[in-house]
Amino acid sequence: QVQLVESGGGLVQAGGSLRLSCAASGRTLTMYVMAWFRQTPGKEREFVAAVSGSRGNTDYADSLKGRFSISRDNAKNMVYLQMNSLKPEDTAVYYCASRRTVITRSQGDYAYWGQGTQVTVSS
Repeated sequence: QVQLVESGGGLVQAGGSLRLSCAASGRTLTMYVMAWFRQTPGKEREFVAAVSGSRGNTDYADSLKGRFSISRDNAKNMVYLQMNSLKPEDTAVYYCASRRTVITRSQGDYAYWGQGTQVTVSS
């Protein structure tokens, strides 16, 4: 089992930045892909970004490249999502997720999820 706890959400003005954190426990996460998804009411959970285990390869939703950056610190079992130039449409609950092996963009491929953290971007 892997337990994930997100933090760092909040209210920010458009154009501002936030850094989300995800603390992982329960396993050594070197071989786990770590990802961020987001969800707004009435919509499916949307892939944001992912980072692979030991090599640190990354993948981003096309629309978010250049504004969002994912990173991980395996020694601390932490994953981060740096979000810059935030827009009102980035408002969502952001979830941390984890799976073994390779990066995918499908939420159904991820076995472990955090409880989510709310990000609200005001115009």
